[in-house]
Amino acid sequence: MDTLDTEIFNLQRKVDQYKDVLQNTLKYREEWKTGLQEKICSILQHLITATKLEAEVVTRLEIENLGAVLLTLGTTKSGMFQKVSEEVHRDLIKHNGSLVYQQLFNGKIIVLINYPFIENYGQPRPPKTIAIYRPEELKEPYFVRHMEDFIQEITNWEDYDDDEPNKKIGFQLNFNPDGLDSGQPD
Repeated sequence: MDTLDTEIFNLQRKVDQYKDVLQNTLKYREEWKTGLQEKICSILQHLITATKLEAEVVTRLEIENLGAVLLTLGTTKSGMFQKVSEEVHRDLIKHNGSLVYQQLFNGKIIVLINYPFIENYGQPRPPKTIAIYRPEELKEPYFVRHMEDFIQEITNWEDYDDDEPNKKIGFQLNFNPDGLDSGQPD
């Protein structure tokens, strides 16, 4: 075998690997549609029921092959409001956080924690990535671990204080000289 044949052989291995990856993407997307999405919903609902957590499971399917299943703690009034006038108050809405299982472009599943945030009160903290899985790697015991991590992160956010100087709740700037930070660049 001459040098060119050796190079072609190595190139062919890379081409074959590329084709395998493309096939896996199709396979993973099909697994999501034919059962994985429902499995995720079912397990999350079971965890909500078993723990009596006030949450709901929401499915997002706006973009084909980029679906998501969220365990969301919903939205509420934050307890803070802006006085527009003596009679009118504008409540600041709090998004309580969510645990997200979302398809990636290649059919793998990314698991994320979306932290709570209060609208018009600083910048939301970026999501925390727990892991990325191939569909067959996403085993039932992992869901409990993901929930434990989620609840711990949300609890830390809610229990923020200055006991730990490097602990941040995700706000870059809470107030500007004119009042509430709109979260929008000036």
